[in-house]
Amino acid sequence: MTALMAPSTTKATQFTDPPQFLCFCVAVEVAERFAYYGISSNLITYLTGPLGQSTASAAANVNTWSGTATLLPLLGAFVADSFLGRYRTIIAASLVYILGLGLLTLAATLTSDSVHDLQNVKDAMLSAPSQFQVTLFFFSIYLVAFGQGGHKPCALAFGADQFDGQNPKESKAKSSFFNWWYFYSSVGINLTLVVMVYIQDNLSWALGFGIPCIVMTTALLILLLGSRTYRYSVNGDEKNPFMRIGRVIHRAIRNRHTAPPSASPGEEDACQWHQSHEQFKFLNKALLAPDGSMVDQNVCSGNDVEDTKALLKLVPIWITSFAYAIVFAQTTTFFTKQGATLDRTIVSGFQIPAASLQTFIGFAIILFIPVYDRIVVPIARGLTRKPSGITMLQRIGTGMVFSAISMVTAALVEMKRLETAKEHGLVDLPNVTVPMSIWWLVPQYILCGVADVLTIVGLQEFFYDQVPKELRSVGLSLYLSILGVGSFLSSFLVSVIDEATSGDGQESWFANNLNRAHLDYFYWLLAGLSAVGFIAYLYFARSYIYSRGNTI
Repeated sequence: MTALMAPSTTKATQFTDPPQFLCFCVAVEVAERFAYYGISSNLITYLTGPLGQSTASAAANVNTWSGTATLLPLLGAFVADSFLGRYRTIIAASLVYILGLGLLTLAATLTSDSVHDLQNVKDAMLSAPSQFQVTLFFFSIYLVAFGQGGHKPCALAFGADQFDGQNPKESKAKSSFFNWWYFYSSVGINLTLVVMVYIQDNLSWALGFGIPCIVMTTALLILLLGSRTYRYSVNGDEKNPFMRIGRVIHRAIRNRHTAPPSASPGEEDACQWHQSHEQFKFLNKALLAPDGSMVDQNVCSGNDVEDTKALLKLVPIWITSFAYAIVFAQTTTFFTKQGATLDRTIVSGFQIPAASLQTFIGFAIILFIPVYDRIVVPIARGLTRKPSGITMLQRIGTGMVFSAISMVTAALVEMKRLETAKEHGLVDLPNVTVPMSIWWLVPQYILCGVADVLTIVGLQEFFYDQVPKELRSVGLSLYLSILGVGSFLSSFLVSVIDEATSGDGQESWFANNLNRAHLDYFYWLLAGLSAVGFIAYLYFARSYIYSRGNTI
């Protein structure tokens, strides 16, 4: 079985203060989120600005890149759980990350230089970057995506590995760990949104991409400094987990015409037959020899079959979370473009950058996590007698409801914005600020932040906890892939709707002139999709059987 190896001692080290061991990991996570959001939060502004893309094309490109970045953890997790291990994968991914950020800084520098060489602003606006500059830029951000793909699933899993699940005190602390991990991640994100977006919009894109590169390099050095203090997952002599699961599926298909066993095997197994025996019954055939007996030494073990079932049980939850992920993708695209049209004056002489509005999500997360962890959970724990207060699936579903409400709110605010633009004769003046305060957007951002605390953290814990121990990096990559698929689906919806609504001389829902666009229609559509997705999620969540007797 997979075990935890204590740091550089011959006997198991007493693990009385988890934060002492986790400070290095948390520092790296803060830096990684700082670097990632240093690109993603303002990427649509760079694409529609220096690279000169249309709003619809830029939104599609942002969603495609974001989707790729959150699907690549599947590859990174496979490498970590099968070959390198989580720690070495984090190191390798960090090096790729830093290289990508360095090349991105170079690409931004070249683009800036080419613009400064022009005679006037009009020429700069009409100028298009060279093919080399565009290619270098996209190569760089996708290199960053590869680095993030190896870093993201392993960092969280490696941090959670520092807790001993067999220790009651540490096991209870692990549930809070996921809350606080997301808390500190949000701190890193907010630092980016406050500092880096301002630098990118007002000083230099090259500097705005270069600072995250320096931060990420520093974080790697910090991680290396703590190497002797970590616990490492050490696999025994068991087979590769992917081979075990693949073998179960192969033998189940091979024995598909053989009558399945009607009772549990006589041999004792670490994962005994229980109520989940009736789920995915076809996999039980992997326990049989081709002749229907259970004496073949090559038959799969009950533990292998249950591990395979555990993965398959996640599929309905994975699919029904896509609607939430589509909404999640809007905060870095259309929310930002929406805010850019409003009065963003905070104090006299200072305007908040449009992308920095995402700080409201971060502030909501930072404020709500302590409230949830220290107030909501203890109250719920007293009512339900469960260690976590409410189950992981209940937490995820509650966040989905808040996500749907955020889309309703965004649609109502956008209707108000369009009405205000019309009242002041600004429909055909897209570059003129709509006389409507940026504070109108705050509720939709806050609702998204609350939804993230509930659903994102819930998904993290759920996909870490409900997979076989050897595949926990894969489990977290599955959670991340939900956001990746959601970004691709968002990109697909935008492209299809843009094409369908821009014919016959009509303005697209996503017209470059947002005063003639209809983002409100799009938000209403997403609210409807969220409602349908939640109903489907509720159906599967109610019948879900937790693995390993876990009901938290």
